[in-house]
Amino acid sequence: MLLETMNDWLYNPVNFDPSTSIAKSELAVSRSRWYWPDNLQIKDQDRSNTRVFSGKTKLIQKIPSNAELDKSWDINGFIALPGFYSHEEIDSVENEVREIWESGNTDVVVDNLTDGARRYLCDVTIYEHKYHRFKTNDLYLVSNLVRKLAINETLSPLLNRLLGQPVVLCNSLNFDKGSSQEDHVDSLYMTPKTSGDLIAIWVALEDCHKDAGPLKYYPGSHKIKPYIFSNGSEHAVGKEYPEFAKHMEEHVKALGLEPLTFEARKGDVFIWNGRLLHGGSKINNPELTRKSIVFHYFSKRDCKEKNLVADHE
Repeated sequence: MLLETMNDWLYNPVNFDPSTSIAKSELAVSRSRWYWPDNLQIKDQDRSNTRVFSGKTKLIQKIPSNAELDKSWDINGFIALPGFYSHEEIDSVENEVREIWESGNTDVVVDNLTDGARRYLCDVTIYEHKYHRFKTNDLYLVSNLVRKLAINETLSPLLNRLLGQPVVLCNSLNFDKGSSQEDHVDSLYMTPKTSGDLIAIWVALEDCHKDAGPLKYYPGSHKIKPYIFSNGSEHAVGKEYPEFAKHMEEHVKALGLEPLTFEARKGDVFIWNGRLLHGGSKINNPELTRKSIVFHYFSKRDCKEKNLVADHE
């Protein structure tokens, strides 16, 4: 069972204007119906190859030791966990996501990656759904199963340890196909109050074919000194993005970093530092899907300072 001394608040975007393609930055607090295990700790002597999900015990690959986790995180800026979720768990999530789309949910917001438009899911046409690429935003707000992928007794302590702080879920992004997104670091767009207090995970909802635009990343790039924009912060200023890209390119070359692709299998989890340079590789076959879901987390201390979490332990 999850401990009851937990935080159960999370971010929820408000004042959304579907006529624009850019989300409003104002945030409000939304009460959730689940507990956040921010005080769970990993102990080497407690490790096993079992975990609990949805009330059932599942066999998984043995979690790396703390020493292995710390070393990989420090050197590479990411952790890959093959077979973290079972096919049954993933199938349950996929079925629910499909039902949400089929129902024409009026609360869910989607981004059309083909034409750049942002709208409510219920306003997507049959043609667009069939032929365009979409990013579905924040399904964790309407799906218990999606939330359980982001928060559970095995994953949560890992994220807390890697960030060095209790984490708070701030968004989820579902993709049916590759994003083809240019190389970037997440902290440019979801900039934490405390530099470095951002962590993300990518969950494979199916096997990823090499021609479907796999996730691309640069091991070790999280150590590159953050680029500071004219606003005095790490938060991106759109017109200055070319300077940021040049900054990263020069440092990647100087450090001899080479990109890798994560050709994931169904149920795999990829955890990365908010400063890791990554993107979507080229989609060579547009007929192929690359179903996945991404979660981002801020630190609880940042959220408390912004009065976005309730401390009710």
